[in-house]
Amino acid sequence: MGLLENIKSPQDLKKLELAQIYRLAEEIREKLIEVVSQTGGHLAPNLGVVELTLAIHSEYSSPRDKIVWDVGHQSYVHKLLTGRVEEFFTLRQYGGLAGFPKREESPHDVFDTGHSSTSISAALGLAKARDLKGENYDVLAVIGDGAMTGGMAFEALNHAGHLGTKLTVVLNDNEMSIAQNVGAMSQYLNRVRVDPLYTRKKEDIEYLLKKIPAIGSTMVKVADRVKDSVKFLLVPGMLFEELGFKYFGPVNGHDIGALKTVLHNARAINKPVLIHVITQKGKGYLPAEKNPGKFHGVGPFDLKTGEINKKSTVPNYTQVFADTLIKLGEMNPKVIAFTAAMGEGTGVSKFALKFPQRAYDVGIAEQHAVTMAAAFALEGFKPVVAIYSTFLQRAYDQVVHDVALQNAPVVFALDRAGLVGEDGPTHHGVFDIAYLRHVPNLIIMAPKDENELQHMLYTATLQEAPVVVRYPRGDGLGVALDPQLKEIKVGEAEVLTRGSDLTLLAIGNMVNTAQQAAEILREEWQISCTVINARFIKPLDKDTIIKEIQKVKGLVTLEEHNLPGGFGSAILELLQENNIQMPVLRIGLEDGFATHGNVNTLRDVYGLTPQKVAQKIKDSFDLEKNYLKKLVINFSRRSS
Repeated sequence: MGLLENIKSPQDLKKLELAQIYRLAEEIREKLIEVVSQTGGHLAPNLGVVELTLAIHSEYSSPRDKIVWDVGHQSYVHKLLTGRVEEFFTLRQYGGLAGFPKREESPHDVFDTGHSSTSISAALGLAKARDLKGENYDVLAVIGDGAMTGGMAFEALNHAGHLGTKLTVVLNDNEMSIAQNVGAMSQYLNRVRVDPLYTRKKEDIEYLLKKIPAIGSTMVKVADRVKDSVKFLLVPGMLFEELGFKYFGPVNGHDIGALKTVLHNARAINKPVLIHVITQKGKGYLPAEKNPGKFHGVGPFDLKTGEINKKSTVPNYTQVFADTLIKLGEMNPKVIAFTAAMGEGTGVSKFALKFPQRAYDVGIAEQHAVTMAAAFALEGFKPVVAIYSTFLQRAYDQVVHDVALQNAPVVFALDRAGLVGEDGPTHHGVFDIAYLRHVPNLIIMAPKDENELQHMLYTATLQEAPVVVRYPRGDGLGVALDPQLKEIKVGEAEVLTRGSDLTLLAIGNMVNTAQQAAEILREEWQISCTVINARFIKPLDKDTIIKEIQKVKGLVTLEEHNLPGGFGSAILELLQENNIQMPVLRIGLEDGFATHGNVNTLRDVYGLTPQKVAQKIKDSFDLEKNYLKKLVINFSRRSS
């Protein structure tokens, strides 16, 4: 039996010698590669933080001491060290371990972190709560993997430095290496500055200088200015020092002994501390070291070769978006593209290779991206902002204030709209319809397939108003792509089939589900359905919808989105405004947070597969009496 199987809690680390901890690091890397090769996940970031996580848990006493991980996908090693080794093979699977910290999963996960740049704010809140309660424990924020590019991180740094609260921030920098000359000087400065004797001697000298009559205080000020001028030249962390933090680093993030020393000494300082750690993303697995971007978030792969398991030959929505964006860029030199640190994930990186002067990766700064794009739009350009649905939530005010209010013709390409799978509730794009459709001036559409996506993107660039195109993660339906882009009339729905019993009104990827469900209803229960591809959430095709539903006995809306405030809610509003009374069944995600797991598994769990949709429709309607059974049952109970 190896060492890892005997680690039931972080306290077990404290019994190990340094050599044993290094052996444990090797075992952890083997476990990470083995499991993630089967489940998929964020491999490269976690390979990079093995020694750092071991050092942290060797020095701190979790869960008494509180550790916040940011971005949370670098917490796999933390999970292994906090009693979850036996469950680790269930990582990111339905009913298994989450790929991010989850408070409901373990007392060692003190704050849920799926979106980035939140850890310092959370750590400061935990530290101030500790102080107000009169308790005594340490708080540590581990921030890295680009999260420091988010403005919220700097807001928190500024506030923490101002308050002077005791907490430690570990900046996990995995985008640079330690140059030998800079590293030697930095390590020397680091040894001097973390030594408690240095701090005490400095304070003694200042005390003696101030005792000199008349000129003592002046000499202290001069000494401080000289000291600061030297530090500006030699110490890379002066920005953090100016914000009120004690800065240590850079520190080799794979040297457990050095890390433990720095962490130990930093804990003795009664003010905010920032430790700058340099790690290698993908360390210990050659394919990930050579291509850390590919293995940042990866699907199942061959452990020996590093080759990703064979995927479908059908192009996915992101690929179609990327190819269409390039085509639009060729057609119109005013088309430019924005991404917020997700160039590969959104497909913008492909556009950037062809048009490097017209592509902007702003880092994890969605707010900045949206406002900058608005300014471009007001100057006559056609900015396309490609952001995951869940991440656009971070820029809601900018969408309202800087884009919609000025009617700036920005195109929002909302990738990952709907259920996204294994990354779970922080990444599902199931709120965007609700938080966008009430915003004036916005046009919102969703394609039924990849061919319609390319036409919608083209249509979006032709509008003199802001447009949102929401589309799902994953493969398209395999339909043929038209060689020529076509404009779709804004606000026009598409009637796909006609029936006499029910109308199925669907949006986005639920259109195909509606078509299959209609076929099941016809074949198994002789229920005849009209199927409409709404295409537009805003503006709705009021005339077509009202005309078609007046021919049937009931209406069903379908969306891969949370029901409160969603597409079905928009249809109910339409019916109320036009004084139309008829049985309506809304199918979508109930009010709550969908869990993690394979997308197809989740659709089955939440009743969004064609068979389950058809069964729910059949069970809900009494077509002979023209009502929803559920409504009559509820009414009868209230009457009694």
